[in-house]
Amino acid sequence: MTAVVSQLPSCTVVDALPAARIPVVFDSPHSGLYYPPDFRPALPMEELRKAEDMYVDAFYADAPNHGAALLLANFPRIYIDANRTLADMDQGLLDETWPEPLEPSIKTECGLGLIWRLASNGQPIYSRKLSVAEAKARIDTFYRPYHEALKHLLDDRYATFGTVYHIDCHSMPEFSGPNSPEGEGVPRADFVLGDRDGTTASPAFTNLVAGCLRGQGYSVAINDPYKGVELVRAYADPAAKRHSLQVEINRRLYMNETTFAKSADFAATQAAIERLIGVVADFARSQA
Repeated sequence: MTAVVSQLPSCTVVDALPAARIPVVFDSPHSGLYYPPDFRPALPMEELRKAEDMYVDAFYADAPNHGAALLLANFPRIYIDANRTLADMDQGLLDETWPEPLEPSIKTECGLGLIWRLASNGQPIYSRKLSVAEAKARIDTFYRPYHEALKHLLDDRYATFGTVYHIDCHSMPEFSGPNSPEGEGVPRADFVLGDRDGTTASPAFTNLVAGCLRGQGYSVAINDPYKGVELVRAYADPAAKRHSLQVEINRRLYMNETTFAKSADFAATQAAIERLIGVVADFARSQA
């Protein structure tokens, strides 16, 4: 790969060389593997790692070869979730009053706010309360730098091309878990696309991605049950040609969710994502 790599404590940026760049940015906020020493959870790692978007970074690794930028979080979302707002803090997790405004979402009520209180199986992550200082350190060291890096990539592409296409890359369990808003055991489509009910991306872009995946034989749901959260909301403005789309891959397509081992279909899933990257790249070039 011929690319420019920038390494920060919070994230890694892999970008095409300047002359090859196109107005496309991919980011994977939940595939990080660095668990900071101040985490100190009460659950075993095999339970905590179920929250990772495992292998998603590998699926999109080819993006810079097409001229796109790829942003990868180094930290896990179970430590702090870059796809939540700063107001989505869970007061019940803290040992004192949070000094900033709070607007807890339904995710916070389910224990999955800015800093998770519950693991994917519904068990408490901590046997202690977190201090406000701990929570702020996580925000300043990991959350803010990740958002700043994403905003810089999007703004730079937009300044150069007058448009930008952003795909926020995720994975999802085969079935909803015990702390999911819709209840446990609900099956997921092969892919779920989220554009917050058409407010973060043009129909043309959402339909392009859906059509590429359906054309390869996959089932695709749009905004059900994942509409997209903060990373698509914060930086999108379709009327100004800034498009953001969340893409969720069903983990049953490529891995064993209990052992974390890759399945026999891993290579086929990776090839499908690489075809999607190429389709998005061609579309973005035509719109620039």
